[in-house]
Amino acid sequence: MREQISLFVKGLAMGAANVIPGVSGGTIALITGIFERLINAIKSLNLNALKLILSGKFKDFARATDFWFLVWVFLGVGTAIFSLARVFEFLFNHYPVYIWSYFFGLILASVYFVGANVQKWRLPVIITFIIGAGIALAITFLRPAAENRDFFYLILSGIVAVCSMILPGLSGSFVLILMGNYHLVAIEAINNLDFSILLPVLLGMVAGLIAFSHLLSWLLRTFKDETLGLLTGFILGSLGVIWPWKEANYMTDAAGNIIVKSGKQVVERYDLILPQQIGIHEITAILIMVAGIITIWLLEKYALAEGKKNG
Repeated sequence: MREQISLFVKGLAMGAANVIPGVSGGTIALITGIFERLINAIKSLNLNALKLILSGKFKDFARATDFWFLVWVFLGVGTAIFSLARVFEFLFNHYPVYIWSYFFGLILASVYFVGANVQKWRLPVIITFIIGAGIALAITFLRPAAENRDFFYLILSGIVAVCSMILPGLSGSFVLILMGNYHLVAIEAINNLDFSILLPVLLGMVAGLIAFSHLLSWLLRTFKDETLGLLTGFILGSLGVIWPWKEANYMTDAAGNIIVKSGKQVVERYDLILPQQIGIHEITAILIMVAGIITIWLLEKYALAEGKKNG
């Protein structure tokens, strides 16, 4: 039961991260020590697993796929996504700098702890690190597309978003913003349980998750240090998206009028700025940033203790 609760809580953290544009659930999986197990468990959902189900060998299926691990993790992910969508919408509307500060601290600390998993920082690892940081940073400057409700585009949105959700440093929510469908999927469809939107997105997510897990599993098995270097670079490059102090640029139509959906102005991108002064508001934000760093340190300490106990 203790392990199940632990997996559920880690799933909650992953789900909460995936709701935040700029934060990746894969980063949380990596720093809580379940990333490789998660990838391998998803990869095991193959034709052999389907045959075991169809032949009624449920116990063999559960063992072959690490089924209960997946159940508890994704139960946590789903609970967080559907319960926290409204909470984060409120927090972003009223305390945006504080929320960004906390996650900036989380991601900043993650750069160190994820990079510490590299056994030896050789030249190929350093190169993949630089490439990863460059890609993640370049993504922050892309111009978002317009919202698209087409069935096949929603499937594509699910595929791309879920791949970035499990890839540390690349945020599924931010990718949805770039594809123009973040508000439609992560806010409007979830809060209103609009299954005409959610079902094609979920279909794409399932297909993308299974396919992408095979690639990641192979990379971690064959080029582990280089892959971890690339992922560390992704995480470092994503810090630009999460910087707490920013000004919103709103999406406009052909006439130059700001587009409003569900009573809210639609953000196209953010311009990063520095605080104009250092007052109580800024000091509080910095303290919250430190709290994010401490959170990652505590998670790493807990994961290390669990590893020693189980090993």
